[in-house]
Amino acid sequence: MTETWQEGEAGVLKRSGEPSVLVRVARGAQPVGREGVVDLSSEVGQPLGRTVVWSGAAYSLLRPSLADLLATVHRGAQIVTPKDAVQLLYLAGVGPGAAVAEAGSGSGALTIALAHAVGPHGHVTSFDRRKDFLASARANVERSGLSARVSFRERDVAAEGIDLTDLSSVVLDLPEPWDVLSSARDALRPGGYVATYTPTYNQLERTVRALRSFRYDEVRAVEVLERGLHVGEGGTRPEFEMLGHTGFLAAGRKVD
Repeated sequence: MTETWQEGEAGVLKRSGEPSVLVRVARGAQPVGREGVVDLSSEVGQPLGRTVVWSGAAYSLLRPSLADLLATVHRGAQIVTPKDAVQLLYLAGVGPGAAVAEAGSGSGALTIALAHAVGPHGHVTSFDRRKDFLASARANVERSGLSARVSFRERDVAAEGIDLTDLSSVVLDLPEPWDVLSSARDALRPGGYVATYTPTYNQLERTVRALRSFRYDEVRAVEVLERGLHVGEGGTRPEFEMLGHTGFLAAGRKVD
């Protein structure tokens, strides 16, 4: 059966060789960044992939990928990069139908990655102690079209703990994740995972020490480095620049 656009869905306008432009498939004119306005009234109920003329050029109207959503996040707080976000999903065992707690929300980039991964039958609860970060993250998640999968809560989980139960995953992007690991273990279902993101060696050492102290199993720590390749016929080589250190990732599993 051919997929059709439902009113209010997030979409992207895409031209070959140009960045995706995030839009809402809805009736009426809508602003699109600083580029102007677009009216997608005629696309509601139509199949995906039709051609849309905007600003004198032809674009395909497509469903956004995770890469599209992360590339269009409005940044406030520093975001977890895509290379680290994808690895965090793996380390935390996040998949369709998962019940996930995240702290803190930041600009919402990792929240979007988590919401994308849990699918329509999963849910993400995102905690942050700062109202301004919560507002920024909520706005970005709403723009992504994934807000039905996310609840935002103002709470200092380092001081007050995670007041949830039966979670499949807990993901911590905090300066002091070790202060949350005890309550995270209580919140996780048997076999659930916790994953953390910290920028310094000292934070990583203290996090791993706490993971072991609270009897997490399968404790591991990794760093993800990304280097592009310049591909040419008979002349393929690594790029001169690479995306190096951004943060350290650690994870453990609740096994009693």
